[in-house]
Amino acid sequence: MSLPSGAAALNLWMVPLLACAGYAVAAGSPPLRAAWAQVGMAVGILAHAAWLAVDLASSSSSGSGVRLGFGPVTSLTACLVLIVHAVESRFVQLPAVRRVLAVVGGLSVLVALAFPGELRSLGSPWAPVHWLLGVAAYGLFGAAVLHALLLDGADRRLRMRRGGPLGMYGMPLLQLERLTFVFVQAGFVVLSAAIALGVFTTSHWRWDHKTVLSLLGWSIFAALLVGRRWRGWRGQRATRWLYAGTLVLLLAYVGSRFVLEVLLGRPGVAGS
Repeated sequence: MSLPSGAAALNLWMVPLLACAGYAVAAGSPPLRAAWAQVGMAVGILAHAAWLAVDLASSSSSGSGVRLGFGPVTSLTACLVLIVHAVESRFVQLPAVRRVLAVVGGLSVLVALAFPGELRSLGSPWAPVHWLLGVAAYGLFGAAVLHALLLDGADRRLRMRRGGPLGMYGMPLLQLERLTFVFVQAGFVVLSAAIALGVFTTSHWRWDHKTVLSLLGWSIFAALLVGRRWRGWRGQRATRWLYAGTLVLLLAYVGSRFVLEVLLGRPGVAGS
């Protein structure tokens, strides 16, 4: 993210470094030190969220626009998934998942530092809402993918006769499946709202790669929900559709910005 110079820069640098330190503690704590891991994860998420909130608020209040790009959106999406996990972990302890997510959180902070994006004018007064809805949809589908991975892992273990009656995650498989699709449904609603808002508030509609991929991703999720409702899709058939839709949706913005900013080094390309 954008960091000022001097003493203020030193103070602001300490926030993402604190987030990385917290995530490192959560990822590296041994199983017998679960309390350390929980505290580390809490510190990491709080510092991460505070850093993103301050950067977003400061860029919005400056009147120059909002900081967009591969790094900020990736970091914000990861933070949303981590917040979902933090809430859920109050009810179901998933230490192996916590370690993986802690690593993802730390890497997302470093990515945002390395690729801070740029301030871009959003044009319409509704544009910030559209952008926030889009990022929220990313976060919800990210949470759905996390649960789908757990579901597929539990299903494989069950087929190999290694899972207990509650699976390997302390949660009944049917409950895990229902939770997965709660996130899918919520993400679909938020994505639909983001697309509709974009259609009705954008003065110059363009059929660019973002539009096409966003609509394609929306169509895949719609087909998944229809197939699950009317055809009874479950298990790997359903999760494959979820993975495909999420991948297409990621390519719509994060993937294209990764190519422009990281591979081509052109963060300021208009309309990208």
